Amino acid sequence: MAYKTLRFIFGDQLNPSHSWYKEPNQEHVLYVIAELKQETDYVKHHIQKITAFFCAMKNFASALQQANLNVLHLTLDDTHKYTSLSDLLKHLADQYQCTQIHYQYPDEYRLKQQMNQLHSTSNIKIIGFDSEHFLLPFNEIKTHFKKDKHVKMEFFYRMMRKRFDILMNGDSPLGEQWNFDQANRNKLKKADLAQIPKAKTFRNPVGTTIKRIEAHNINTFGHCPENLLWPTSRSQAKQLLAYFCEHLLPSFGQFQDSMTCHSTEQWSLYHSRISFALNTKMLHPMQVIDLVLKEFESRPDDINLAQVEGFIRQILGWREYVRGIYWQNMPDYASKNELNASRSLPDYFWHGKTNMNCMKHAINQSLDTAYAHHIQRLMITGNFCLLTEMDPAQVDSWYLGIYIDAIEWVEMPNTRGMSQFADGGLIATKPYAASGNYINKMSDYCKGCHYNVKEKTEDSACPFNSLYWHFMNKHEERLSRNPRIGMVYKNWQKQAPEQRQATLDRAKWCLDNIESL
Repeated sequence: MAYKTLRFIFGDQLNPSHSWYKEPNQEHVLYVIAELKQETDYVKHHIQKITAFFCAMKNFASALQQANLNVLHLTLDDTHKYTSLSDLLKHLADQYQCTQIHYQYPDEYRLKQQMNQLHSTSNIKIIGFDSEHFLLPFNEIKTHFKKDKHVKMEFFYRMMRKRFDILMNGDSPLGEQWNFDQANRNKLKKADLAQIPKAKTFRNPVGTTIKRIEAHNINTFGHCPENLLWPTSRSQAKQLLAYFCEHLLPSFGQFQDSMTCHSTEQWSLYHSRISFALNTKMLHPMQVIDLVLKEFESRPDDINLAQVEGFIRQILGWREYVRGIYWQNMPDYASKNELNASRSLPDYFWHGKTNMNCMKHAINQSLDTAYAHHIQRLMITGNFCLLTEMDPAQVDSWYLGIYIDAIEWVEMPNTRGMSQFADGGLIATKPYAASGNYINKMSDYCKGCHYNVKEKTEDSACPFNSLYWHFMNKHEERLSRNPRIGMVYKNWQKQAPEQRQATLDRAKWCLDNIESL
């Protein structure tokens, strides 16, 4: 059958509310959603990540078909012979006699480049459309972000609060305070653990999908059960959001930076885990914000302002902010390495076998679930990579591959910028470097660890301690001028020279023997 228009849907554009689907008279429109080798192979992915995307794409195609739209859902069995997305689209346009190809603007630079190339090489009309997902329109990014210039997230966040009138009282913030970050740093005590609701998961059968991935020799890592725990449909995504609002939101803010290795059924603590649903566009950010605000307004005795503000800051502020940083600084951002880090990732990033309890737990949880919350990513694995000077390109690839919600626009600024300081301060005003003391303060990881968090120079000393001082000492010329860090160097200089040298010697041993830590 011939169609006038082919509309291609990327795997992270599963938005059923897009205006495309509301148009009348679509008998001559063919919607195409396709599994592609180029998307499985540009980086080594966690098996759950690929599986979740493929299942969500299949479910979305089915939903469109149920809405009486013409849909072509292609699996790897159908597309493996095409070397690129462009080749596939040209073939399909010819096969179905299409006179134009429509697409929604992709959120990754490499895909934008592919579509630009298709524009320039195709004989048929190519038209791009907004994805209708983000709160800050794409054409306004350049208004709020300048290439290679630091933009303070707090100011951007306040602008977005005012623009959308969220948690506002006229021109002032609700509660006369913009940010409750200081109230978001409580550690979970042993008595608190029993109060955490069980993590809501799903049982999506994925055996057929896994077999197809294996049949096409897709190189993956991590573990995947026969029943996937992640939401793969809009309905499940909404269930997960509702569960968060009802059971987790009342304590989210105060414990959002906490970490523990003693929680099993509550492994994601008070976190929503809706980022995969958001980043695939099964959920819209304003849909999330509206429901959170509704819960806040209807349950004043259960949910206080600090919990809600801490969550909305991530959606309305941080998520939109990193997107702006990404697009205004690409493609150069992908090669930034301000601290000239070059070490290769140790093997335990792929199997989790290390004596460092915090690293073992954060990595193994990631291998088991394709998930770790933001402090685990920033202050455990990210902090370790920063202190040991890991090549940011390798760190990028690992984060992009292992986490189910990792799409380059959101992963790269978080990793290369916030975590590794490789962008020289475009995002963070200081490196997020910390010793074992921080980890001990915010978690129970240090209890029962092979290493002693109270020691710096002994053979049994926590590696984070000496590595922290090695990092700060090496970059003293640059960092000592930073007003947020200056006091650290005063403490360093107060130590006896032989004590400082012993600490640096221990750090050198850790770096030389990094695979055996």
